[in-house]
Amino acid sequence: MSEAYFPVGPGLGPEENFLSLDDILMSQEKLPGRAESSLPRLAFALGPGAGTGDSIPEGSKLEIPLWLAKGLHDSKRRIISVELPKIYKEAWRTVFSADANVVDLHKMGPYYYGFGSQLLNFDNPENPEIAQSLLQTFISRFRRIMDSSQNAYNEDTSALVARLDELERALFQAGQKGLNDFQCWEKGQASQITASSLVQNYGKRKFTDMDG
Repeated sequence: MSEAYFPVGPGLGPEENFLSLDDILMSQEKLPGRAESSLPRLAFALGPGAGTGDSIPEGSKLEIPLWLAKGLHDSKRRIISVELPKIYKEAWRTVFSADANVVDLHKMGPYYYGFGSQLLNFDNPENPEIAQSLLQTFISRFRRIMDSSQNAYNEDTSALVARLDELERALFQAGQKGLNDFQCWEKGQASQITASSLVQNYGKRKFTDMDG
C-alpha cells in the first residue's frame, strides 16, 4: 500500500521551499518593475506587450513574476528595478496598523505574508517597515483566526476563511483539526494509541540480538 501524501510546507522568511506547492504558486505572483537595460530573449517569459520581437528595450515597464525578478535582480549591474505592490506601500501599512482585521487579505493577495517576506530580498529602503508591518499584521489577526477555528464545530467555515491568506487558512485548519481531535477524545472516539513502527522494529532487533 502506498504511503499517504503529506503536503510540504512553505519556506520561512525570505527563503523559498521549491518542494512546496504554495511556494511554487507564490513565485508566479507578479511585481511591477522597469527594465534598466535591454533584455534580449526575455519577451517570451513576460508575455505579449513586454517588448518588440524577442527582446525588451531599456526603460520598458514590466510585470515580472517573482521568480524571474529575483533571478534578474542585481544591485551592482542594475538589470531591472522593482516597485512595491500597493498593499505593501505606506498607505496600506497605515490601514493594517489601524485595524488589520478589516482587510480581505485573500482578495489583496493570497500569499500576503510569504510574498511580502520575499520582497525583503530586494534592496528597498522601506524593508524594515515592511517587515514590521508583516509581523504586526500577523500578530493582530492571529487571535481572531484561532478563536474562530475553535468555535466552529461541525459548521460551514467557508465564510470564516474567505478573507484569509493561505498561511492564515493553514492556521485555521490546524485549529479545526485540534478541535475535532479533542471532541473525538472527549466522546471516547479517539484512535487507540499504538507504538510506532520504528519502536516495534527496534524491539524486534533487540530480541533477535539477545537470542543470538
